[in-house]
Amino acid sequence: MKMKDAIWPVIGGLAVIVSCWLLYREVRGLSLEDIWSSFTAISAGQWTGSILSAALAYVMLAYYDRLALRHVGRRISMPFVAATSFTTYALSHNIGASVFSGAVVRYRAYSSKGLRGSEIALLIAFCSFTFGLGVLIVTAASLLINPSIVQRYFDVPQIVPVAVALAIVAALTLYVYGSLRGLPPRHIGKFQLQYPKRDVVLRQLVAAPLEIVAAAAIIYFALPAAGNPGFVTVLAIFVISFSLALISHAPGGLGVLEVTFLAGLSDMAETDVLAALLVFRILYLLVPFAFAILMVLVFEQGAMRRRGAETRSPTRSEV
Repeated sequence: MKMKDAIWPVIGGLAVIVSCWLLYREVRGLSLEDIWSSFTAISAGQWTGSILSAALAYVMLAYYDRLALRHVGRRISMPFVAATSFTTYALSHNIGASVFSGAVVRYRAYSSKGLRGSEIALLIAFCSFTFGLGVLIVTAASLLINPSIVQRYFDVPQIVPVAVALAIVAALTLYVYGSLRGLPPRHIGKFQLQYPKRDVVLRQLVAAPLEIVAAAAIIYFALPAAGNPGFVTVLAIFVISFSLALISHAPGGLGVLEVTFLAGLSDMAETDVLAALLVFRILYLLVPFAFAILMVLVFEQGAMRRRGAETRSPTRSEV
């Protein structure tokens, strides 16, 4: 095992410990009965909105892979792509920076379809870039619509978030311009940045933010109407919390999501916020994680059967 593979799980574990300690300081005055009461108060209509949002989020994640394959120049059936994407994200969201990462799942799946290692690496990088693109788009839009969102965490003049948003828009504009003009690849050290095709970029601009919007909507629908600051605020807080969870490499963002949301939604009842985050964890993390494990087992069992059949089948020279 390489040092970098061993250190990230340690960092993730430390992030969980620190976040859980901070979370304990925030909620030590609450009882499980109060949190359960808020959870059971979530209506069927709210559950329906959250479930549909979770489904849309995973559909968009599958579309990430679809766009990446188009960028690489490969065609694979959509059911296989959807299953691979679902399994990849369901495991990586929960496991974090474990050695058993989404990259391993994609390699096992797509190599069985004939993709080379370099192509799979490009596909993984493209999907990560698409997610980052979505974060930037949603962040810029949120800051331009409501610059005061930042003041929920930092006491800064409103011109600061507006300037950040405009800088993001400028960077996105350059990326889109380079693609539409068909500019040649740019070399940054050993890394080569190749602009995707025009249709791929245009679809990125829709799919990337839509996945993040759908994921944030899971929490938004689960929150009560009383004291709800609105979807734009919830979306901005979600982007901050989910980004911090990814950076921390904490498995499932355990503790990181809760602490960030409690700080951002300090004007709402803590039990209601925690109940909404529990819904998010169930629909976006735990249920997909359970299905992903089953799908991996089925895939590996099928692979073992194929290898066994190839071993048992006689060669032409033996017939």
